[in-house]
Amino acid sequence: MADILDQNEIDALLDAVESGEVPAGQPGGGAAGSSSEGDSAEYPLYDFKRPERVSKEQMMALESINEVFARNFGASLSGYLRTIVDIRLIAVEQLTYLEFITSLPNPTCFNLLSAAPLEGEMVLEMNPSIIFPILDRLLGGGIRLPNVPERPLTEIELRLTATVTRRATDQLKLAWKGINEIDFKVTKTDSNPQLMQIIAPNEPVILASFEATVGKTSGTINLCIPYMVVEPMIYDLASQSWLGYSKRGARTEEPEVIAESLSKAPVEVISYLAETTITMNDLINLSPGDIIQTTKPCDSDILLCVEGNPKLRGAPGTFKDKKAMLVKSEANPKDDI
Repeated sequence: MADILDQNEIDALLDAVESGEVPAGQPGGGAAGSSSEGDSAEYPLYDFKRPERVSKEQMMALESINEVFARNFGASLSGYLRTIVDIRLIAVEQLTYLEFITSLPNPTCFNLLSAAPLEGEMVLEMNPSIIFPILDRLLGGGIRLPNVPERPLTEIELRLTATVTRRATDQLKLAWKGINEIDFKVTKTDSNPQLMQIIAPNEPVILASFEATVGKTSGTINLCIPYMVVEPMIYDLASQSWLGYSKRGARTEEPEVIAESLSKAPVEVISYLAETTITMNDLINLSPGDIIQTTKPCDSDILLCVEGNPKLRGAPGTFKDKKAMLVKSEANPKDDI
């Protein structure tokens, strides 16, 4: 009890602090003299404005998930737009929702995503610098605009944008499938991000930023995930679970899906009867009934080529009043016509 100060000692100590005899950060000469300058290094700084609730291992798992999403989404858009679309992950970071909202342009393409069975909503934002070139491509134009319009999307453009965001949600489902079965759906689309306050401004969020390139035009795509949305499964994002998922082999149904998709691809098929040379004068004067002589016997097989590559050999004929070919054997890739 001898260490307890009485009121007179407390008043004297406060007077000493006001006069400067004792620094304000060191209440008492003995405590000040015994502390060293290196003691402050034992206490790491913590910024309460930018709370970090996700560990490094969980952030690495989120980076892996978003890299898979970026790669698959780019491939999906490439087939849809019939041009090369490159999407790559720039960074995954933690910040507050206010910092995310204030970093966005206005107007922009701001989409709210539900993520059942998780509670709450995520945000998929596509910058006008990339969404307008995509829309121009869908409407029959090129892939490079002289300038980006500074206006909200029209009703027609919103309907076209919905086809793009639908492909994004499909790829998000596949990317998150190794962690949990999540059903992503667009619930609302707006152009003013300031009007979309889905959570408190100081709530922490996880922001995945992507760079999308269509032709010579580039823009950003942002996926904002509030911490409260993924909190129920945050511990499932440990590196062990994600590494186990990434090392799994291909699913048994994937070859069938790929084969079904390839079977719908159109290819050029040409069958060659013979090959010969002719003068330009004879070609100009050709008329019905003329005969073109070749060195190939009439009973020899004809060659069928797919996209210019020899594939099959057979005999010419007709089937239901249409020209046809009876397949006899496979062709050698080096066969001549």
